[in-house]
Amino acid sequence: MTEANSRPDDSFHVFDTTLRDGAQREGINLTVADKLTIARHLDDFGVGFIEGGWPGANPRDTEFFARAAAELDLRTARLVAFGATRRAGGRAAEDPQLAALVTSGAPVITLVAKSHDRHVELALRTTLEENLEMVRDSVEYLCSQGRRVFIDCEHFFDGYRANREYALAVVRTAHQAGADVVVLCDTNGGMLPAGVREIVADVLKETGARLGIHAQDDTGCAVANTLAAVDAGATHVQCTANGYGERVGNANLFPVVGALELKYGRRVLPEGRLAEMTRISHAIAEVVNLAPSTHQPYVGLSAFAHKAGLHASAIKVDPDLYQHIDPELVGNTMRMLVSDMAGRASVELKGKELGYDLSADRDLVGRVVARVKEQENLGYTYEAADASFELLLRDEVKGRRERFFTLESWRTISEQLPDGKAGNEATVKIWAKGERRIATGEGNGPVNALDMALRTALEHIYPELARMELVDYKVRILEGQHGTGSKTRVLIESGDTASTWSTVGVADNVIAASWLALEDAYTYGLLHAGLDPAEG
Repeated sequence: MTEANSRPDDSFHVFDTTLRDGAQREGINLTVADKLTIARHLDDFGVGFIEGGWPGANPRDTEFFARAAAELDLRTARLVAFGATRRAGGRAAEDPQLAALVTSGAPVITLVAKSHDRHVELALRTTLEENLEMVRDSVEYLCSQGRRVFIDCEHFFDGYRANREYALAVVRTAHQAGADVVVLCDTNGGMLPAGVREIVADVLKETGARLGIHAQDDTGCAVANTLAAVDAGATHVQCTANGYGERVGNANLFPVVGALELKYGRRVLPEGRLAEMTRISHAIAEVVNLAPSTHQPYVGLSAFAHKAGLHASAIKVDPDLYQHIDPELVGNTMRMLVSDMAGRASVELKGKELGYDLSADRDLVGRVVARVKEQENLGYTYEAADASFELLLRDEVKGRRERFFTLESWRTISEQLPDGKAGNEATVKIWAKGERRIATGEGNGPVNALDMALRTALEHIYPELARMELVDYKVRILEGQHGTGSKTRVLIESGDTASTWSTVGVADNVIAASWLALEDAYTYGLLHAGLDPAEG
């Protein structure tokens, strides 16, 4: 690590292409402001290079580089502009596309070059010899302009298998012209680790060029292929945050970096940045407006979540028995899931996580385990409803049900109005602090109306509810146990300015299930606000 600028040692590159290749994922459409925000997150994480896009190819990327020069103060990363080699039959010094790359101001430029003979002849419609000259001329020109140049050899692995000598010739030409790194691209994503390792080792031996790897994930092997290339001698890895990319995506930045730092023992980030991994992953997911993958390695919500009772028993002795790393190393946390698979250890560890020491009361733990299994047999699930589980646990600890209000009745009415719109109204009758309250609410559905009515009934008694809101709502119809009979499970996510919590309700119909989940959500929210329950 160089102390002057905190950049990682140049002997190994972590190169991120989220803003270029990752942005090609279906469903992602980044504004310039989005790209600037993501670039800051990636720099905070400590990657060495951020590929910002293709200036000159589209106005948005051109604007990004113009704004980046004024607005980005990168501490760790170097900004990279992406483009292609000059046109066939032209001269690099006169090529407008290469001129746009220079004008972008990016200190590093990545050029994509054809390395598969059929692509040269069918896509570029030129000769194999002219393609080599395009590579040489383009690299030499950009180097003469003071730019550091990386070459992406498109379709390299397929090209190597079709015509090994020509694919090697492209690598040699780029290397001899002055390219710092020649990146071997599995553009179609069809490679497997053993083949990647073999080919990268051969190219390194035959050319002596510094090699990189760019792997697509079409076989589900992009991370493994990237690490196989490193095993064979590659010292430059191209990845995207959360594996975003065209088709099924690219090599995921976070598992690659996690493996390099924690499994290979190779320092590729500045000191202390690895612990930012989970935060950065989720922050970027928010910017691209895609829900973070809960099962993503290292950074997913479920990456260190334990459900089976056998696992929980072992983790109680030593967490390392069922975890490959300490979650805190990557900014994540261990979670205990309570379900019908739960045993005593699961409940005891989950209680500890929630602030309850249950280790000295075996009877209490047994009651909670039995209660969970009974409830889950009815259709409840506590894996995604920690707040409802904590209320269940609290009831058993206290030996009685504690709530801030008691239900007398609720009713909802849905009607079709003359203008074609639907009207939804709900009435609730409750007791709170010895006072009987009746309130009516209207909403865009019966559940929303029920929520509004309950809020109206309680807000003057508990003004803390003004800070609470319903964030998400999910319904699942459970399989019927008696002929055509069925039950409905509702999961509600609520939140305030500081946190969110999830509750669950199960009943014979969606509104009754929603009421149970709402009741838990309001109760937990008031407990979370520091209030003591009052008998209804």
